[in-house]
Amino acid sequence: MSDETTVEPAHILVVDDDKRLRELLRKYLTEQGFRVTVATDAADARRKLEGFAFDLLVLDIMMPGESGLELTRALRQRNGVPILLLTAMGEPEDRIAGLETGADDYLAKPFEPRELVLRIRTILRRVPQEAAAGRREVRFGAFSFDLERRTLRRGGQEIRLTGGEAELLAALAAAPGQALSREALGQQSEPAGGSRMVDVQMTRLRRKIEADPRFPRYLQTVRGRGYMLQPD
Repeated sequence: MSDETTVEPAHILVVDDDKRLRELLRKYLTEQGFRVTVATDAADARRKLEGFAFDLLVLDIMMPGESGLELTRALRQRNGVPILLLTAMGEPEDRIAGLETGADDYLAKPFEPRELVLRIRTILRRVPQEAAAGRREVRFGAFSFDLERRTLRRGGQEIRLTGGEAELLAALAAAPGQALSREALGQQSEPAGGSRMVDVQMTRLRRKIEADPRFPRYLQTVRGRGYMLQPD
């Protein structure tokens, strides 16, 4: 099967200050075939949104600091990412308030996880495919990496990557802010070479990306866990 027929799973950002619910949603949505990143509050969500353009946000309304409604209102001024709001408040006026901020849908707690998945899929079906394709880009510092084309740019200049470097960066860019083990990355390396090949490719990538490869800002080593792409 050619790469052109491969469809990447939708990438969802779950934002909720309730750790138990956050992890339950991460696990359930991952089992349903989505790629999932989590954020603990609006500030954390903003940091992750700077590094990656998600396909959809599942956003809790009631959070300490900036509320989900406030974040939705701010995002709608510059970002068209679909947003599904979660809240313990189920009154009609609360639902209307959420939709007026620009949210795509609204689900009251407690809810059935299956209903959440159905609503997510309904929203994603409404998103034009060409718009979804345009969101497959990770930005960090002056760099942008196109996940579809496996191309890295700094400003308007393309930086040449080997096949192995591109695949390593793609694996890290698909899960920004999350550590991936050298073993897992080695299975995706090109040519196959295991953990040692990953280390070699990481060294080369850092030389092309980092201001000081000895003290990497973006391509970080997470002690005991592996490597991570850390956006701004």
